[in-house]
Amino acid sequence: MDLTHNAFGTWSGGRFMHFGESLTEERFISLIRLAYDSGIRTFVTSDVYGVGRADQILGQALNDFDRESYCLVGMLGHDIYEGKREGSKGYPRFSDPSLRSASEYSSYLKMAAEKSLENCSASKFDLVMLHNPDEKGYNDPAVWDAMSELKVAGFTDRLGIAPGPANGFTLDLIYSFEQFGELMDWAMIILNPLEPWPGRLCLEAAENAGIDILTRVVDYGGIFHGTMKPDHKFRDGDHRTYRPSGWVEEGLSRVDKMRSIIDKYDLSELHFSCLWNLSHAPVRSVVPT
Repeated sequence: MDLTHNAFGTWSGGRFMHFGESLTEERFISLIRLAYDSGIRTFVTSDVYGVGRADQILGQALNDFDRESYCLVGMLGHDIYEGKREGSKGYPRFSDPSLRSASEYSSYLKMAAEKSLENCSASKFDLVMLHNPDEKGYNDPAVWDAMSELKVAGFTDRLGIAPGPANGFTLDLIYSFEQFGELMDWAMIILNPLEPWPGRLCLEAAENAGIDILTRVVDYGGIFHGTMKPDHKFRDGDHRTYRPSGWVEEGLSRVDKMRSIIDKYDLSELHFSCLWNLSHAPVRSVVPT
């Protein structure tokens, strides 16, 4: 099953990515089931979130639903098995030369995919994305040879790439499209009406390469949820506290300037943002946060 227009990411719920209220496990499971019951049929997860725990919770939440009724997207790249976490830098990438040689990339990815699938209570991904790639992930053929072997071995039907949040990924991503685009089906970028740059710079290259785009942070840090106020207080550790001072007030002000269009078509702020993203030719799916 290919990705649907809207998706749910296991980084939601404040448990694994320092975003918003941290839900109890029971409530988080209920949230995932509510997403399914509300019509969402694409679920995105990564083995690095909670060092496998996010995968397990997703698998538990979806266990009662027919696996053929939803699209499962896994993201692999951080070595949570042999790598050691380095503070805010997180776990090293599997392609770190201190961990293994290029000849071992394939065996690592197959092992990581197998463990992630086991945690998700599934036998196959619909899409596997290279998660937060380092330089090798963007330009080393050995990495993409290993990724392609996941498809050959039956771990997934599709392949893609999911860069980290740094603004500098744009040229790297375009380069990877040009070099390995024939192996890629999807790429994930940050995009919304208040953050068109730099993500939109990748879209033409993606379209030329025949790569579909999944966009995240569609809600612009929560602004497009329509519930944030100018004096919004974030919990300690919320990653949005590192944004520039005044970003909430400025964001709300700019959304107000879009109000006439939002109201004209009887949309919610989030619906408007999702439709704006989907209006770009290669964008085929959106996921908040």
